[in-house]
Amino acid sequence: MHHQLQSFGFSTSSSAAAGEDLDSSWKDFFRDTSQWWDNRSSKRAPRQPDFKHKLTKQPLWMDSPSNPSWVSNELVRHGLAIEQCIQMTSPSNAFLPGLWACSKNKDLSRGTSIHIELQRRGLAEKMYADALVTMYAKCGELPKAQALLHTHNSSSVIPWTALIASYARDGQGQNALHCFKQMRQEGIPPDVVTYSCVLKACALTGAIEKGKEFHKEISRQGLLEHNVVLGTALVDMYAKCGDLSQAHSVLQKLPSRNVVSWSALIAGYAQKGQGRQALDCFVQMQREGILPNAVTYVSVLKACAVIGALDKGKQIHDEILRQGLLAQNIILGNALVDMYAKCGALPQARSVLERLSSRDVVSWSALITGYVQEGQGQEALKCFEQMQSEGIALDATTYLCILKACAVIGAVNKGKQIHEEILRKGLLEHDIVLGNALVDMYAKCGALSQAQSALEKLRFRDVVSWSALITGYVKNEQGQHALDCFEGMQREGIRPNSVTYMSLLKACALIGAIDKGKKIHDEVSRQGLLEHDILLGGALVDMYAKCGALPQAQSVMEKLPFHDVVSWSALIAGYAQKGQGEQALNCFEEMQREGIPPDLVTFLCLLNLCNHQGLVEKAQELFNNMEATYGLKPDVDCFTCMVDLLGRAGHLDKAVEVLQKMPFPANSSTWLCLLGACRKWVDVNVGIWAFEQAVELDRCNASAYRVMVSIYEAAGMPEKAKDIEALRIQNRAWKQPGRSLWMASNNLAHEFCVGDSEHVQSKEIDLKLEDIAHKMSQEECLPISNWVAHDMSHATNPPLLCSHSQNFAVACALINTRLGEDILVRSEMQMCRDCHNITSFISKIERRRIVIIGADFRHCFEEGKCLCIGCF
Repeated sequence: MHHQLQSFGFSTSSSAAAGEDLDSSWKDFFRDTSQWWDNRSSKRAPRQPDFKHKLTKQPLWMDSPSNPSWVSNELVRHGLAIEQCIQMTSPSNAFLPGLWACSKNKDLSRGTSIHIELQRRGLAEKMYADALVTMYAKCGELPKAQALLHTHNSSSVIPWTALIASYARDGQGQNALHCFKQMRQEGIPPDVVTYSCVLKACALTGAIEKGKEFHKEISRQGLLEHNVVLGTALVDMYAKCGDLSQAHSVLQKLPSRNVVSWSALIAGYAQKGQGRQALDCFVQMQREGILPNAVTYVSVLKACAVIGALDKGKQIHDEILRQGLLAQNIILGNALVDMYAKCGALPQARSVLERLSSRDVVSWSALITGYVQEGQGQEALKCFEQMQSEGIALDATTYLCILKACAVIGAVNKGKQIHEEILRKGLLEHDIVLGNALVDMYAKCGALSQAQSALEKLRFRDVVSWSALITGYVKNEQGQHALDCFEGMQREGIRPNSVTYMSLLKACALIGAIDKGKKIHDEVSRQGLLEHDILLGGALVDMYAKCGALPQAQSVMEKLPFHDVVSWSALIAGYAQKGQGEQALNCFEEMQREGIPPDLVTFLCLLNLCNHQGLVEKAQELFNNMEATYGLKPDVDCFTCMVDLLGRAGHLDKAVEVLQKMPFPANSSTWLCLLGACRKWVDVNVGIWAFEQAVELDRCNASAYRVMVSIYEAAGMPEKAKDIEALRIQNRAWKQPGRSLWMASNNLAHEFCVGDSEHVQSKEIDLKLEDIAHKMSQEECLPISNWVAHDMSHATNPPLLCSHSQNFAVACALINTRLGEDILVRSEMQMCRDCHNITSFISKIERRRIVIIGADFRHCFEEGKCLCIGCF
């Protein structure tokens, strides 16, 4: 059995004492060969020995890898070497030893030569069929082995098992199972080795039901009682098929367990991401006194990587070093690099890699992946360059990692170089994962036209390809393009997944496309995706909230099986956007009752709400509770919001106190908020301090000079105001005109600044704005603030509208899109009251949904109303 298991590729262990016995037996053989039977002429299978002692029955195999090194020379000297046997004249015993030797050594060339010699001599192929099938199978010539087996209808289990084992070893699990079925049909009963091989085939194909059937057969025949190899094959099958409880149960019932059976279970747990259970098994294995080997350590390190158990990983590293296992084992070295990298310990990962006696593409890819996961794209690219300098051939996995690194740091030019290399090597022909990574890289770098082109050129596209592009459009705030992509995806018959739906809901939220959002909601509900996907539920709440449909947002929230901070924050933000402060605060209280801790986003929404509604005491309470109750350190946005709120409310002393307590330097926005409050309350002293700090950060900040001039003028200090204006000119602090942008469906960007007259369609845009102004005049809803550029007393011509850039962008969109089509404009300017009123009017008379988005505001107009209901 020992020799047979070895012949089919199963590992067995032998002690030093066994080696000494073998050495002694061969010496006895060469001293007196007459005391040994010569079985070579009658040998029909590799498990049958070449020689057997007549009294002790000690077997000897000429081709055994356990033979002492001196034996081969002695065999030649005695004329017993395999090559000499082939030259023997007796056809009945000439070639069998040679064929079995070729099987053992996987020597296809010599085995084929023997087959040709058989045919040349006209010898009956049938008597050698089993040996020939086995030889071809083990040498990887599976079609030829299969043909010979079917031609000669062998009744021996050995060639059938050899072919099944070879199919399994080659990863052809289905062929192995089909071969087993044919063997059964021929009436040939499987043996222990056959079952071990066919269980491996089940593991390869995930055929757990078939594996369970074999398990029952094996149990009925009592084959598990004394065979740890077969038991290990069962453990491995269940583990790889994902039934880890059954794998564990089989292992516990084995009469004896070894390092291989335990390693199979540990590997199964690690593969399924159950790192804690894998480590528990490792501890139990050690308690049984079983020493781990390199294979065990590889799986244990993977388990540490899965759960981030860095300290345990370091202990394993120490054990490996003590046992000297790293010297020649690159797989184990790579597992160490991977463990440290995935645990975020990149210096240690780098150190291990540099100390490896040899490095390969896997070693470097593990380290590069670690840098990418930690957001250190530049370091990943440096590793890539060093890897190339060492002459290591790159594979698809490496390119995958590097494309992710390019995406992390927006290195689109480097990404293009990698794209060209991939094309030169033809790696995209059949690798959809690599193609998807290319689309994702371009999309994340904002190169959306290249992302679209890369997707269109893919030989195959799947849900990941399309989702990467859709997500790219959403991240670049091009919601309509994202929805257009979705239609293209549907035309190809590709079903969206949760990731796709989440991006689509964000796209709907961007452009206020609530009708489309409702359709996606219906589809998500129909597929039952909300039952287990809390992120998708949060995206639905966010979509309805940002579209102003708060009853629907609340309804979705109430139906979700689980709530998290994202879904609650989305609902709070929705109420805050519509100025419904009481409902927003009620949501916050309900969130607390559910035991869900808020995050910085939640608090920022609430603080902004308090700022808009002047809820000073509530804001102070929330701000103080951030760290005291929830352990959250306010960021610069939270501090800025508090400075703005206190300043607006006239509590300049408290605003200054908050600013001085900031644990980090204030930014320009913070100082400008304080400066704006000083203008409102005409506080010259605090204003001077805020102005000095603002210009120290940026001496070209035109807003700071403008506000300080206003403070001096309001305080009756015109000379000081003139000094500040002179300083502004001296420092060349020119006010940059606020720009607004509308992106056409052909990806052409139309950009405008205040009073813009340079656009190629300026005349058409001016005519459109005059038409709108005329209609507003007829309905007596013209803007009345000091932003209006024309003297409204003139009745002969329609008054001009506010000359802010948003209006030009909206007008451009109106004359270049179909009736009823949504309009999305991005603006660097806050909306003034007049622009807000004008856009509301346009949405009504043009029957358009118009969305204006800025860095810290969002307005969605439809049928003459905005979601903000005037709270801006």
